[in-house]
Amino acid sequence: MVNYPNKKINNNRKITSTANRGMNLEKMINQTNEFYLNNNIAIIHKKPIPIQIVKVDYKRRSAAKIIEAYYKLPSTTDYNGIYKGRYIDFEAKETKSKTSFPLKNIHKHQIIHLEKCLEHGGITFIIIYFSKLDRIFFLDSKYISLYYKRSLKGRKSITLDEIEKNGIEIFQGYRKPIDFLQVIDKYYLS
Repeated sequence: MVNYPNKKINNNRKITSTANRGMNLEKMINQTNEFYLNNNIAIIHKKPIPIQIVKVDYKRRSAAKIIEAYYKLPSTTDYNGIYKGRYIDFEAKETKSKTSFPLKNIHKHQIIHLEKCLEHGGITFIIIYFSKLDRIFFLDSKYISLYYKRSLKGRKSITLDEIEKNGIEIFQGYRKPIDFLQVIDKYYLS
């Protein structure tokens, strides 16, 4: 049970560490993935973004600076890898909203990619960080597809209530700031 200064009691929230507050989502995931790799738990990497370099400033070779570059192809998702013999593919998104996740933050080609990986037996999801609330959720890509299809006819976001209902909250830790493999163990591999 958590007692807040405003005298409201919330029995559903756990007290979490504030050690990682302010660290952005990508850094937290990268630190978690490094822990998994160093401890031979899983191999999960951030995918490089395919860019075409057009112009470079060579004032000094040791200080070459890219002046102009373009995306070669649309990127698929942020991360992929393998865990316990299963392929994992996911996107990481951060929002400042306190009430919803705007679907404009995830692109159609990324949703299609997640759906195709899912069709082939992969575990696909997004991790959403509500930065102003300091809350992190794991949301299976089947819900992303469902809400994306709904957005074509109306609502252009997923409400926090919907994410709380269909997603799994991940509480931040120290060595593994976002331990998403515990969710995979519990809901996909048990």
